[in-house]
Amino acid sequence: MNQTPTDLDSQNESRIKGDGISYVFSAIRSIAPVLQAGNLIVIESTSPVCTTDKAAEILSEMRPDLSLPNKVPGRSDVMMAYCPERVLPGAAIQELIENSRTLGGLDRRSGEAARALYSRFVTGTLRVTDARAAELSKLAENSFRDVNIAFANELSMLCERIGVDVWEVIDIANLHPRVNILAPGAGVGGHCIPVDPWFIHEMAPEITPLIRTAREVNDRKPLRVVEQIEDAAGNNKATKIALLGLSYKPNVDDLRESPAVEIVRELAHAGYTNLHVVEPHVEQLPRELHQLDHVHLSDLDMAIKNADVVAILVPHDAFSQLRRIRLASGTLIDPVGYTRQNRG
Repeated sequence: MNQTPTDLDSQNESRIKGDGISYVFSAIRSIAPVLQAGNLIVIESTSPVCTTDKAAEILSEMRPDLSLPNKVPGRSDVMMAYCPERVLPGAAIQELIENSRTLGGLDRRSGEAARALYSRFVTGTLRVTDARAAELSKLAENSFRDVNIAFANELSMLCERIGVDVWEVIDIANLHPRVNILAPGAGVGGHCIPVDPWFIHEMAPEITPLIRTAREVNDRKPLRVVEQIEDAAGNNKATKIALLGLSYKPNVDDLRESPAVEIVRELAHAGYTNLHVVEPHVEQLPRELHQLDHVHLSDLDMAIKNADVVAILVPHDAFSQLRRIRLASGTLIDPVGYTRQNRG
């Protein structure tokens, strides 16, 4: 059965009230007193479908003297659009200018006004659509990546079980001109990919099992890495364990939703008392690890010296000096394939 906009509004109500979206609505409320006719409001935060509609409703209630495009399409006093951000940490300015952008207006006039604004500084393609399509497109982008990473992570766990090198399997499979299996890792982190797929799944759980399963696979991967480390450490809780990398992706200091942080936390909670973390992009441990006993932020040489187990959790370029010969005294756990890609 086809769903009407009213049905979608009802289904999204509880999700839109979530903590993350509350910041968007707080910002909307803060600008309401100073809005003037002719203003254009653009939301860029990754949001559930219907967030822009809800923001317009809030403004309509707070400023009944102004008409919004949800009430008067094509001739409202204030225009509103949704334009999902697409920036890579470390290259934000370049990507802000060069990336293609989607401009989702609450009406066509709002979408064209957003296009005029972004055309002043964006050299990439500008695509105008409606707000809900733009909101869903960003969620779809991150869900697509999550599903494909989940396939790689699931394949890596299968290869581990049957004693096959997953990296060789992927290299061979990717020789096919229409196959591009991604690299497995220790899990999936960041502020978008671990969260956004749930926004889609919650809209219609009965018809989105693949998205949910992918999330579950990627959420399980850090726990599998913990099991590998525990197997290598045996029953000795005093085993010296070096954990290399803490951020959610290589060469950044962003720890949000990092699977590496989860792995360290789980090992500490399991009672391991000699955990040495190496993260060259931060000066101190995050609060959730700093307050744990026996978790130490160390440099690379100190961490791996006499380590019984070394786990490479993030493939930072700063670890390029690491060689297998330096790990001869300990067991190597490498879910990100770093040593395989940096032999020499």
